[in-house]
Amino acid sequence: MLSRIDLRGRVPSPAELRAVLPRAETDVDAVMDRVRPLVEAIHHRGVDAALDFTEQFDNVRPAAIRVPAEELAKAERELDPAVRDALLESIKRARLVHAEQRRKDTTTQVVPGGTVTERWVPVQRVGLYAPGGLAVYPSSVVMNVVPAQTAGVESLVVCSPPQAGFGGLPHPTVLAACALLGVEEVWGIGGAQAVALLAYGGTDTDGTELTPVDMVTGPGNIYLTAAKRLLRGLIGIDAEAGPTEIAILADETADPVHVAADLISQAEHDTLAASVLVTTSEQLADAVDAALVGQVGATKHSSRVSTALSGKQSGCVLVSDIDTGLKVVDSYAAEHLEIQTADARAVAARVRNAGAVFIGAYSPVSLGDYCAGSNHVLPTSGCARHSSGLSVQTFLKGIHVVDYSQDALRDVASQVIALANAEDLPAHGQAVAARFESR
Repeated sequence: MLSRIDLRGRVPSPAELRAVLPRAETDVDAVMDRVRPLVEAIHHRGVDAALDFTEQFDNVRPAAIRVPAEELAKAERELDPAVRDALLESIKRARLVHAEQRRKDTTTQVVPGGTVTERWVPVQRVGLYAPGGLAVYPSSVVMNVVPAQTAGVESLVVCSPPQAGFGGLPHPTVLAACALLGVEEVWGIGGAQAVALLAYGGTDTDGTELTPVDMVTGPGNIYLTAAKRLLRGLIGIDAEAGPTEIAILADETADPVHVAADLISQAEHDTLAASVLVTTSEQLADAVDAALVGQVGATKHSSRVSTALSGKQSGCVLVSDIDTGLKVVDSYAAEHLEIQTADARAVAARVRNAGAVFIGAYSPVSLGDYCAGSNHVLPTSGCARHSSGLSVQTFLKGIHVVDYSQDALRDVASQVIALANAEDLPAHGQAVAARFESR
């Protein structure tokens, strides 16, 4: 089921690896011409335009954008007790992990009388997106809200697509997750129109102000990603998320049943989802293929899974040794990377590029999706080479505060003036000299 790339006996260069490794192809630019008019319409016509597009794309026209408080309370009240318990456990563990990420202000005395303080200030207002579409994602509510709250964000709003089957409201499990987290502001809007309305704000159908945000985070489809790209600058964004990915680095000690199940777990998301096995063992690769046949046929979304696993974004890469395997997975820079090898912890410690790393047979990606305490909003499409997943830091801004006394400035004045003149910016130097000239 998985196509194979045989790299045994050689160690390709980084450029070769980027060329041969499987990767989902998404062309955000290809949809920009469709998204730009939508964004402009919402800029000029606000909620009316947003509701028009919602009716067109989601086949429902909500009575209002903002979800009434009583609907949040109702969703929490009617939530399945088992799901409630699971969400509360997920929230508890996420809060434990994210609480350790909060940065502290630091002050450095550069010279006597001269200090630079780095203050960490939360973004004032953020929009957090929980996708709809093929699945329901209350877990994405947790993963967005917990770090924002921990960072001290003053005002946040969760957006999720309205559902025709639920009276034009977001899915009730999403609403219940918001209520459990103490989120009071939820908008029933999805896709590119959600990003545009978050960026520009507007007036709801009942006259309530929909205040624009400073940042938008959370994954979504290619149209939402295009809107993020188009509006970046007016708003901050976390990342341009592509299709989900799992890579598994495994040797002969791995259980093929576990490996197959984990590859399927990500393929379940989307027909464009990428599932990549990198292994030193051809026997394991054969056993995984055999296990996939049975497991794919038995899973609920077998057609979607089969399409994803047989697509060019998925595959099996055979390597001669673990060292080469590490080079391959570092080049691939997966959103999720599992290490299922002998001495997996030591191998994982050598990984440089991954959104999140899962060690051994009992740390599957599914655990990270829900209840590990880690965040599942992670870089895709190779962006783990240079970017991190969502965290408390996402919602914090570092501000340098400079505080120099007269004597401290006088001591360095000649150097400032020399550098200003070297850059042919004499007024910069004069701004310092003026403070010490006789009048």
